[in-house]
Amino acid sequence: MKYRTLGRTGWNVSEVSFGSWAIGGTWGPTVESESLAALHKAVEMGVNFFDTADVYGDGISERLLAKLRRETNETIYIATKAGRRLDPHIAEGYNRPNLTAYVERSLKNLETEALDLLQLHCPPTEVYYMPEVFGILDDLVQAGKIRYYGVSVEKVEEALKAIEFPNVQSVQIIFNMFRLRPADLLFDQVKKRQVGILARVPLASGMLTGKFKPNTSFDEDDHRSFNREGEAFDRGETFSGVPYDLGLKAVEELKAVCPEGMTLVQFAIRWILMFDAVTCAIPGAKRPSQAEENFAAADLPALSDETMSQVRKIYDHLIREHVHPYW
Repeated sequence: MKYRTLGRTGWNVSEVSFGSWAIGGTWGPTVESESLAALHKAVEMGVNFFDTADVYGDGISERLLAKLRRETNETIYIATKAGRRLDPHIAEGYNRPNLTAYVERSLKNLETEALDLLQLHCPPTEVYYMPEVFGILDDLVQAGKIRYYGVSVEKVEEALKAIEFPNVQSVQIIFNMFRLRPADLLFDQVKKRQVGILARVPLASGMLTGKFKPNTSFDEDDHRSFNREGEAFDRGETFSGVPYDLGLKAVEELKAVCPEGMTLVQFAIRWILMFDAVTCAIPGAKRPSQAEENFAAADLPALSDETMSQVRKIYDHLIREHVHPYW
C-alpha cells in the first residue's frame, strides 16, 4: 500500500481506501461477519482510511467501523457524512440544530469524542452559497466535535464553489473511467488549494467489475434496481449515470485494453491513481475477497500513456455525451 496526504490535515492515508456504503445497505443483503472480515482484510493490507455516512444502513456502517476500531491496534481515520437524514432534503435543513444533532448521533455510533472528518452529504447546490453553514462547521471544530470537514458533491461546479471556503479539507466526488469531467478543471484547482480528492464510485456501481450481463438482476433493496432514473436520489450515483446497456458495451471495450496481470477491477482503480490530485479511491467491499482484489491495485505498476489514451477514447466515443454535461 502507498499513502498520500489528505488536504492540509497532515494525515497520510492509503491511496486505496474503504467505502462503506455497501456494508450499510441499498446494495443487496449483507452478512455482518463478512462485512467485518472485509474491514479487517483492509486493515491487514494497509488501509487506514474508511468512508461512511450516518444514513448507510441507518447507522449500521458507522457502528461496524466503531467495532473495527475496537478490534484493531492500527491507527485508522474514519470520515462520515451528514445531511441526508433531512426529509425533505432542502438547503434550509442545513442549520445549526440539525447539523449538531447529526454530529452527536455519529459520535455515538462511532464511539468517539470527535469525528475525524465530517462531510456535507451531497447537499442541494444552494448550500454552497450559504456561508453560515460552513460557519457552523467551523464552530463544531472549535467545540472539539469534529477535527476537520469537507464536502461530498454531485457536480464539479459544487466542488469549485465549496473549495472557496478556506477550511474545506476534502472533496468527495464521483471519478472513474465513466466520469472524467473532474480532471478537466477541478483537479488543478484543488491542487492549488491543497484540498484532497476522495474518488467515490470508482467501479461505477460494479459495472466496471466486468461481471454484469444484459440479464443481470439486482435485489429490490439494491439502488441498482430502483434508482436507475434517479427515483430515490441523484441518478449519477447509479452506474455513474451511464445507461446500463451502454455501460456493458463500454466495459467490453475496456476489457480489450486492460493490461495483462490486472483484473478489470484493478485496472479501473489503478487508472484513478494515475491522477496526482486524487488522494484516494474508495471502492466498497462486502466480502474479504472483494477487499483483497481492490486493495492489491495500489501495488500494481503505473499505466502506460497509450493505455490512458485508449481509456479516454472509449469515454469520448461512448460515454461523454451521456454524463459530461450533467455532472
